[in-house]
Amino acid sequence: MTVQKKFFGELISECVAVFIIILLGDSVAAMYSLYDPSPYKTAYWGVCIVWGLSVTIAIYVTGAVSGTHANPAVTLSLALFRGFSWRKVPLYMLAQIAGGFLGAAVVYTLFAPVIDHFAAAHNLDRLHDGAAAGVFFTHPGDFVTPMHSFVVEIILTGLLVFGIFAITCEYNTMAPQANSGALIIGFLVAAIGASAGYLDGWAINPARDFGPRLFCFFAGWGASALPSPGNYWWVPIAGPLVGGVTGAGLYQTLIRPFMPRNIPVVVASSSDQSA
Repeated sequence: MTVQKKFFGELISECVAVFIIILLGDSVAAMYSLYDPSPYKTAYWGVCIVWGLSVTIAIYVTGAVSGTHANPAVTLSLALFRGFSWRKVPLYMLAQIAGGFLGAAVVYTLFAPVIDHFAAAHNLDRLHDGAAAGVFFTHPGDFVTPMHSFVVEIILTGLLVFGIFAITCEYNTMAPQANSGALIIGFLVAAIGASAGYLDGWAINPARDFGPRLFCFFAGWGASALPSPGNYWWVPIAGPLVGGVTGAGLYQTLIRPFMPRNIPVVVASSSDQSA
């Protein structure tokens, strides 16, 4: 396989990974938001589990090809601290955003009649009221300002990438073995959502938010999507990028240097023994 073909496969893999995450994650957001009574309103943990499992499934599908970054914050952190090629970073990020865009398009195809009914039933307009926008992208929750959300995204994405670096550290003897790391990363995403998701929708991934937001801009939401009320669009991009690098840096500084290194046993040769 040529280098160019391999890299092309990696880009497809990253696009597919985010596509899977958005297809499942935004669909469960639609189930949560658009139906009354909602099957999840009194079972929010179910929403978190679906988002987490979407990440797990994406890793199992694409991990052998690209490593399943599926998140520009992870890609940037790996380039800074784990030797990932800087040459690949921009196109990885574009592929991830494209996956988010395509995933949102399919979710819209699935739920378009329900979205229209929801907007009509609540006398809402996509362009002016952002009707059902929460299905596709994030926004600050009650009592949360955009700047506070920026801090939230730094902390939550920092925790995510800190955990990913720990789970994938080759020296971490307590990390899940073989391929079970994908499941634990999914549980980490679910735990973050369950503990803090109501603050701002826990984007923790620029592609997860911006790809669907870009789709919605062209699908009738317009300024409700970009730049969004309060000019919020940049927060789920900048916050996770800063948070991811911070979390990775903390792991590399505070934990990794103290991990046990397995020292290989040197077996003496016959000439050494006879010396």
